[in-house]
Amino acid sequence: MSDSQNIIFDFNLNSNISSWRIVDDVVMGGKSNGNFKINKEGHGMFYGDVSLENNGGFSSLRYRFSSLKVIGFSEVVIRLKGDKKKYQFRIKDKTDNYYSFISTFDTNGEWQTIKISLAEMYPAFRGKKLNMNNFSSDSIEELAFLIGNKKEQSFKLEIDKIYLQ
Repeated sequence: MSDSQNIIFDFNLNSNISSWRIVDDVVMGGKSNGNFKINKEGHGMFYGDVSLENNGGFSSLRYRFSSLKVIGFSEVVIRLKGDKKKYQFRIKDKTDNYYSFISTFDTNGEWQTIKISLAEMYPAFRGKKLNMNNFSSDSIEELAFLIGNKKEQSFKLEIDKIYLQ
């Protein structure tokens, strides 16, 4: 496979981000406030504030796309620059599933390449691990980044590229 077929999203100044959307805890009455834009360097920028008010505590950025085959790939690779906070990376094999497959990663304040093993992503819903098998599907239809560290905090995550390997 060529590199272009491996790429899920490669941000640049001309990226169309209309399929990316913020889902905050306001869906449950919370007060967190996430934002997403392309910054002046051409990277995706997920930023905002997480609030614990009204039982809130998370902000997420979701990207839905037509079914993408992952057969032959073992990991998702993300080039990003975080703010030394912990984030979750989530995928869904079907957008209408109520649960996601989750992996957490730490950021170090510098540009880094995060590698997430698809087979190690575990199913969870509303913070609870489900008694189901880890990810083993042959396709994905949604990915998401989520911050929810049980504390009030501002956050900033720059994303350069997301691809399969």
